[in-house]
Amino acid sequence: MRKPTIQDVARQAGVGVGTVSRVLNNHVAVKGATRETVLKAIADLEYTPNPHARRIAGGKSYTISVLLPVLTTEFYVRLLDGLESAFQEARYDVAIFPLLDRSRLERYLGSHTLAYQADGLVMATYNLTQMFHERRLRTQQPTVLVDAYSDTVDSSFMDNVSGGRLAGEYAVGLPGHLYAVWVETELDHLFTTRVFEDRRSGFLGVAQSAGRTVRREFTSSFDSLAARNTAVTLLDDAQAAGLPCTVFASADMLAGALLDEVNLRGLTAGRDVHVIGFDDQPWAAERGLTTLHQPVESMGYEAAHLLLSRLSGFNGPPRARRFEPRLIVRAST
Repeated sequence: MRKPTIQDVARQAGVGVGTVSRVLNNHVAVKGATRETVLKAIADLEYTPNPHARRIAGGKSYTISVLLPVLTTEFYVRLLDGLESAFQEARYDVAIFPLLDRSRLERYLGSHTLAYQADGLVMATYNLTQMFHERRLRTQQPTVLVDAYSDTVDSSFMDNVSGGRLAGEYAVGLPGHLYAVWVETELDHLFTTRVFEDRRSGFLGVAQSAGRTVRREFTSSFDSLAARNTAVTLLDDAQAAGLPCTVFASADMLAGALLDEVNLRGLTAGRDVHVIGFDDQPWAAERGLTTLHQPVESMGYEAAHLLLSRLSGFNGPPRARRFEPRLIVRAST
């Protein structure tokens, strides 16, 4: 049986081939009713575009490069889900480039690399504002930041200062010494993120206003062994100082390691140790973790649509989409 072609779709929808192409490319210059008619014809005919033909015809790769700090955390899995769902709807493929160290970042800055052969670029989390101002990044390629902000490009980001404040406002009402655990992310002066710095600023600002002192602050990487070692050191100090205590762990992964150590010592979360996380990962509810919920998938989805609008011809000033976390109270506090 012959596979349906774009010409078949155009005939069934009563439009030109160019209109079908614009619908397939998610172009803004298509009326809503026309778009629905074309999409119905595509569904009725079970038409599947040929990506190779699209590349030849349009001079595009129909690929988006996504530069991520790491690939192994739940946060970035969820962020990718949001990005990919929007790009797949627009029939774009996603190529992932992990920024595991400074040398990879330097390599990606070169114009010859695969990352810049895509139609658009998504950069996640790291604060590369200085590089944009120094024009070290090739911004003639449509670019969007996600989980980060710059006034020079489109950004989709979480209000982490607000999240830190929410955690602080709740923590200062809980008993015992205050502790905090932050994520170590800075690799050098250019390769940084403000995410955890902003959470710390919000949290400490509230604690200070409430007249509460944070007894000790700890820093841990996302490595599970490092997180567990940090939990051990923190609880050693807390038990020596006298329980109960309250801990704000700036990522759920760190809070989870702390809950594990609490259980191992025969202590009770919510009575001996009050634990607040940040992320609301899928397992947080099952473990009874009080945490700050982040609409991670929505943040990724919105970032993708900012980029897709650029690829469809939008040429306005940089736009910012800010998302607010919200506190979810569970048994750990």
